[in-house]
Amino acid sequence: MKSFRKDLWYVYPERQGIINITKDVQECLKASGIQEGICLINTMNVTAGVYTNSDEEPMNASFLEWLEKLAPHNPDAKTGSGETEISFLDTHLKRTVIGREVMLAVTKGEIELGTWEQILYFEFDGKRRKRVLVKIIGE
Repeated sequence: MKSFRKDLWYVYPERQGIINITKDVQECLKASGIQEGICLINTMNVTAGVYTNSDEEPMNASFLEWLEKLAPHNPDAKTGSGETEISFLDTHLKRTVIGREVMLAVTKGEIELGTWEQILYFEFDGKRRKRVLVKIIGE
């Protein structure tokens, strides 16, 4: 069995938004040489998430608006105390809703995605560099 690992780095220019990372992940798969297996895409920051869906601007905007209603941005909101204090609580809640990883099947050297499905990176606390781990295992 083979294993491939790569860090993808993103900086979203605004506080929150969505980046389609499908092509970046497909390039990782091509570089891996793996034909059959599993591909894990994992955000490595608690204020970002990843999921699969269609990549349509009206839907993306609606999704971000919906998340904002669920967890409104309030930079003064904090939980905990001292060293365990978490500011920007909304970003952590939004990440919990979206999720931290996506696992996809690899078949005949291709990532198995449904009709219109894309891999989307959600940023909830942008303007800084963040890492997405791509780990592919298989043969």
